[in-house]
Amino acid sequence: MEETLTEEGETNKDIEVAPALIAVHPTQKSVAVAVGSDLRVFDFQGVSAVSLVDDTSGPFHKDSIRAIRYSADGNLFVSAGDDKVVKIWSTDSWCCICTVPSEKRVSAVALSNDSLYVCFADKFGVVWVVDLDGFDGNQMLVNKKAAPLLAHYCSIITSLEFSPDGRFVISADRDFKIRVTVFPKKPLDGAHEIQSFCLGHTEFVSCLDFVFTSDFPQGFLVSGSGDSTVRLWDISSGSLLDTCEVGAKAELLESNGKEEECNLAVTDLCTFPDGTLIAVAAQSLQGIVLLSCDLSTRTLSITRVVSIMGEAFIPTSLGMSSSARLLWMVTGVSNLHGFVNPPLVRVRIISGFEKSSPGDPTILEDNEILGGDKLLEKLQGSVSVEEKVFLAAAEAVKTAMSNLLVKKQYSTEKREFRKRTRNDRKTKQ
Repeated sequence: MEETLTEEGETNKDIEVAPALIAVHPTQKSVAVAVGSDLRVFDFQGVSAVSLVDDTSGPFHKDSIRAIRYSADGNLFVSAGDDKVVKIWSTDSWCCICTVPSEKRVSAVALSNDSLYVCFADKFGVVWVVDLDGFDGNQMLVNKKAAPLLAHYCSIITSLEFSPDGRFVISADRDFKIRVTVFPKKPLDGAHEIQSFCLGHTEFVSCLDFVFTSDFPQGFLVSGSGDSTVRLWDISSGSLLDTCEVGAKAELLESNGKEEECNLAVTDLCTFPDGTLIAVAAQSLQGIVLLSCDLSTRTLSITRVVSIMGEAFIPTSLGMSSSARLLWMVTGVSNLHGFVNPPLVRVRIISGFEKSSPGDPTILEDNEILGGDKLLEKLQGSVSVEEKVFLAAAEAVKTAMSNLLVKKQYSTEKREFRKRTRNDRKTKQ
């Protein structure tokens, strides 16, 4: 029995892939893409690829990167993942100023609005905080250690966000929960006050973001889930304000009588700076869904589906700067079995969201992108990409998300075996 279970566990690990991620500088000075352990950055000011410098702990990341994030002011960038390290970069020099070890693999990161704290979550359900006090410019931060901030315990945390006013840190997990926690004045002592729980999703919560305007500076939380919905929340009370059935209303798939085909997991979402639109990526959708958000009435509605025709492009991650109304999208994976190519990604951009812009949003052609071939070669690994790679990648991402986030049911024998062979026990200091 044990030999069979071990083989099954190893097989599950083998098929796990890491989806490509994208992050855009708040003022679009640069854009970063992560695929596998590779972090790729392009600088728009110099219109050139960035050479990263990391003298902190060896050669960059050694395993798949699972989370990347710019700080609100754009001065810092954080990357983290399966190699159990969190790297903090200065975007002025693109030097790694600090490497912080994690006890477990990292699944999400966030930076406080004042850039004084980095928070990261691991796959055991603990959120950690790192104090960046003393950082000024490009100097190295030495001997920085993470302190536990809060915990869900035994549930993978999928997303972290700070509220627009910085008062709360919001964490989402695999067990359908969204937790709103008061961010304390002394975070290194832990966060012990829970403001609310936002409960209503019926599958894992995959992504979080905030919509806010000058009229509603405190903002409202939006969440995407494996239940194919995007939901709008009041975090002060945990009240559900509206639910948008993305899969059902947009008629993204024909069910053909199969229930599972109708349930499109929301993989990522991105809110626009003016709080009026939300871009949503979903499994099997070759494009994005645009939602209109009316904060005065606290409602969400589908505006349109922007399809990407002519190639197999199913976004794995979305990004947007606060200053430019360009939606950046990336698709791709690492560890794709059956292909000898290095990890390849495809970057696309949608423009035409300005109120003065006539017509519908449009997909920019490669020669219309700032940076052109230089940008594509840096971020994608090559200017041209084989379509069959992304046909396989789309299915691999869907399988990987299901394996990672959908709750598993184990037999009694397998549960006992997993208990005996668990590797998450803390090592005594």
